Amino acid sequence: MSGDYRMPSIGEKAPEFEAETTQGKMQFPSDYKGEWVVLFSHPADFTPVCTTEFMTFASMAAEFKALNCKLVGLSIDSTFSHIAWLRTIKEKIVYKGMKGVEVMFPVISDLTMEVARKYGMLQPAASNTQAVRAVFIIDPQAIVRAMLYYPLSNGRNMDEIKRLLIAMQHSDEHKIATPANWQPGDDVIIPPPGSCGAAKERVEKAGANTTVLDWFLTLKKCPHGK
Repeated sequence: MSGDYRMPSIGEKAPEFEAETTQGKMQFPSDYKGEWVVLFSHPADFTPVCTTEFMTFASMAAEFKALNCKLVGLSIDSTFSHIAWLRTIKEKIVYKGMKGVEVMFPVISDLTMEVARKYGMLQPAASNTQAVRAVFIIDPQAIVRAMLYYPLSNGRNMDEIKRLLIAMQHSDEHKIATPANWQPGDDVIIPPPGSCGAAKERVEKAGANTTVLDWFLTLKKCPHGK
């Protein structure tokens, strides 16, 4: 298998692939047309950090679904290994009050490492045989919108992944930006004006629902308050 893949960049089309998963064969991204996707890799089945991550993601699957977003996992293990591990999670593992957790989202079997290579999930300095904890958020047009990478030793923050998804959806729908540490319901940023005249008007004629810190930084109430 050639290693001549280039990691996708934000704003590019998500690389296409066909794969076996715990929910059957997958054609990606065509199977998810019109939906957001969180595609995430983990180093290996039956590992402790990954187990806590999968339980947390599975417990939040309905929250992501409500945001028109599907979850898709991947590791360089076989489908049989995935199934055995997910059964163990459901039957034996209790973590932070989560018990009997059933992972219903598909988990890709990537024994050839083709998908991991296409998405830059293999980091040779970390491991040649395990995918690092990569997260790709892909929009309904199959465009890569965000990428997050974590080391093998540290678990991801699923609340942050959900927060970022909501922020990007707000930005798309309302043509706004979100400030540092933004949470749903917080004020959002209006794009800066594009001319001197517009900048002057922004400062002098601020609306009742806006906060003008300067001509280039203006906040307004979050649309719909959520």
